[in-house]
Amino acid sequence: MQQQRQHTARRSASSARRFVKRNVGIALAVTATAAVLVSAPSASAGTTPSYRGSVVTDVRTAAKFDYAAGEIPENITANPDGSVTLSMLGSCAVCERTHGPQLMRISASGERTVLVTGQVGEAISGNTRGSDGTVYYSVWAPGNAARNGVYTLRADGTPQRIAALPADAGPNGLAIDPAGRTLYIADSLKGIIWSVPVTGGTPAPWLTDTALAPVPTEALPIGANGLRFHNGALWASNFNKGTLLRIPVTTTGTPGPIRQVAGGLPNIDDLSFLTPRSDVVFAAQNGTSSNNGPDRILVIYPNGTYKPVLTSTDGLASPSATAVRGDQLYITDGGVPDPHDPKLQTARINFPALLAGAAH
Repeated sequence: MQQQRQHTARRSASSARRFVKRNVGIALAVTATAAVLVSAPSASAGTTPSYRGSVVTDVRTAAKFDYAAGEIPENITANPDGSVTLSMLGSCAVCERTHGPQLMRISASGERTVLVTGQVGEAISGNTRGSDGTVYYSVWAPGNAARNGVYTLRADGTPQRIAALPADAGPNGLAIDPAGRTLYIADSLKGIIWSVPVTGGTPAPWLTDTALAPVPTEALPIGANGLRFHNGALWASNFNKGTLLRIPVTTTGTPGPIRQVAGGLPNIDDLSFLTPRSDVVFAAQNGTSSNNGPDRILVIYPNGTYKPVLTSTDGLASPSATAVRGDQLYITDGGVPDPHDPKLQTARINFPALLAGAAH
C-alpha cells in the first residue's frame, strides 16, 4: 500500500510538471502572438507602471576587454552554436584611439577568435549573420571612399567589400530580409537606409527621411543606428532623436510609412527582439557615450510603453547593443566613462515579470 501511494504521488507530481510546462508554453506563445497584434502609437506613451519582479536577473560579466587596446564592443550577433560575434570600435574619428578595430567571435566556452582586424582610423560598427552563416560587417572609414562600406568574410576567412559607400556616409547597423536576398544598411550621418543584394553591388538609397537623420548640434551627431528586419518591417533606432521606428516593407520591397513606436529615449542604440514573433524589444540606451542621459537597458512593449530593466547599478557602462537567445540576454558595454570598463554582460529574462509588464 505504501509503495502504491508513493507511485501515485510520483505520477501526480510528474503530471503537474507537465501541466505547468505546457501552460507556461501556451502562455508565452499567446503573449508573443498578442505582442505582434498590438498596434504601437505614433508617439511615445512613456514608461510603464512599476510591477513586482525583475524582468532581468542574474547579471554577470561574461568577458572583459582592454579599452586601451581599442577593444570597445559596439555591436553583437548571437549565433546558433552558442557563440557571439562582436564588433570592436578600435580607433575612430570620435574615439581618438590608436588601434585598429576588430571583428571578434567568442565561443560558448569563452574562447576568443579575431576574425578581422581593420585599419587605424576606422571603426567596425554593425555586424549580422545570414541564415547560411555568412558574416557581414560595417566598416565606418570617415573620409575614405576606398574603405567605407560593408564587408563579408569569404570561405577562407578573408574580408571582401561587397558594398562601397560614399566617403561621407556612416555605415552602422545591418539587417537582412527573411529571404536572405537583400542587405539593409543604416547610415548614421546621411539619414538614409541603403539596400544592396547580399551578393554585393552598388547600394541604393532605400529610404531617405528626416526621421533617420542626426541632430547636427549634438556632441555625437548620429542618426539611424540600430537596424533589424522583423515581422515584415525594418526597425531602426535614431540615436540623437531618441526614437524607435518601424518601417513596413511592402510586397514590392519599397518602404511603407514610418511609424514611431517609442520616443523620449536619448542615445538609444542597438536593439533586439524577445522572439522572432514578438514585437517586445530590448534596447540599449548609451547615455554616457556623450554625457547625454543614463545608461540603461530598456524593454519596450508594442504599445510604445517602456521600462528600464538594467541601469548603471548593474554594471552598465556605455551599453551599445543587446542580443537575445532563449531566456539569455547579452549586452555589450563600450566602457567610455572612467574607469573604462568595456565588457560583455549576460543576464536571464524573467518571463513572468516581462509578461506582467505587458499587461499594463
